[in-house]
Amino acid sequence: MLALGRAPGTRPPRQPPAGGSYDPVVHSSSADTPPLTATGLDVRPFRALTYQRHDPGHLARVSSPAYDLVTPDGRERLAAADPHNIVRLILPGGTSGPGTAGSAGLPVGAGEDTAARAARTLRGWEDAGVLVRDGAPALWLYEMQPAEGAATVGWLGAVAVAAAGGRAVLPHEDTFPAAVEGRRALLQATATDLEPIVLAHDPEPEVAALTRAASAGPATMELTDTDGVRHRLWRIADEDVLGRLPEALARTGAVIADGHHRFAAARALHRTHPDGDCRVLALLTPMGSGGLRVEAIHRVVPDLSLEAATASAARGFTVTEVPAGPDPDALADAVRSVQAGREALFLLSDGHRLVRLSEPSAEVRATVPAEAPSAWRGLDVVLATTGLIGHLWRRPDDPASVLVAHDVPEALGLAARRNGVTLLLRAPSPTDVAAVARAGARMPRKSTLFVPKPRTGLVLRPHAG
Repeated sequence: MLALGRAPGTRPPRQPPAGGSYDPVVHSSSADTPPLTATGLDVRPFRALTYQRHDPGHLARVSSPAYDLVTPDGRERLAAADPHNIVRLILPGGTSGPGTAGSAGLPVGAGEDTAARAARTLRGWEDAGVLVRDGAPALWLYEMQPAEGAATVGWLGAVAVAAAGGRAVLPHEDTFPAAVEGRRALLQATATDLEPIVLAHDPEPEVAALTRAASAGPATMELTDTDGVRHRLWRIADEDVLGRLPEALARTGAVIADGHHRFAAARALHRTHPDGDCRVLALLTPMGSGGLRVEAIHRVVPDLSLEAATASAARGFTVTEVPAGPDPDALADAVRSVQAGREALFLLSDGHRLVRLSEPSAEVRATVPAEAPSAWRGLDVVLATTGLIGHLWRRPDDPASVLVAHDVPEALGLAARRNGVTLLLRAPSPTDVAAVARAGARMPRKSTLFVPKPRTGLVLRPHAG
């Protein structure tokens, strides 16, 4: 079971480590320290804003992946698919996630202008009846069924955003200030949660029972996305469920699985309106059975040749060339084969060749602060950020110097296009992520990709009413 407290009585670290951070006041001194009981989630029903048309074809055309997964080309394709595609609201400036402005989705320095454009567009769609407001509050059951494997099921609700230091919702990743500001400007201008964050909560038997019962009837919305994932949503307004589900979720705590920047933006907005009831739209999924899977997010360093990268890496790792075919599919197959064997700590590629890094030196390992929580120290992404990117390559971990890619083909292609190298990482486990959050620590930015992802645009949450 995922337990989300933090142990008191530990000493503060000397300095926050590069490439990730941990709480400077309290953090777990031992991975075996028993956690405290979670404070409890505060979840309420809400009056949703949805597209007036619910037929699957229309929903497929107007919805989108999460803003930070949309490439520049992808943004244009989505905008061209329908004049009312949600990408015109979540990426109003035409910028997108990977490698741009820290995945802010808004150009740095122009957030207010593009946010105002999104707000005008949103009001126009509401006035024209493209988007319609629910007459009464409800919760939404959300099922994501991939083409293969088990479904992920959760609940969409309005979750209270506690002040910094609250333990009901724990982050596990660092954020980038420009990205937070871009999302905050959009949130303030539109006064609407345009897409949900995703929370992984403690297992709770009553939540599971209510989930099974609520999905028995016909779905309110249904569509299949381009990855073959079937999305089904049920609007639940039954008074018994609206009473029992929040009470059951109040017995749990949660880790942020997706949406750290949006959560931080909501918190920042709350600081400007401290007397309001600050909430954020969230998809609440259970940790464990019926919940999310974790995949790696890879790094791409532009304008760094494989020869230069491996020469520097050889000062702290054993470097071995990996035989691989020259075409991208063969290279991706070689990556999967090596990572399945777990014999490589990291893999490097320029999109044409593949190199394995193993056996990090004592000097490289010493870049990870010894006083940090053990759960944090053991992460591959921490050693990659502190020991390889920061120490050996002398690159800052910021969105201009280090890009991110959400799968191996994307990483290989981006490395080739940017005359750089990709650092291919292994995924942490959900247990790793929970342990880091419980210890009050933070992974480096963009460390985890929880899948499957909810579709953006199906359910929005206006702040008023």
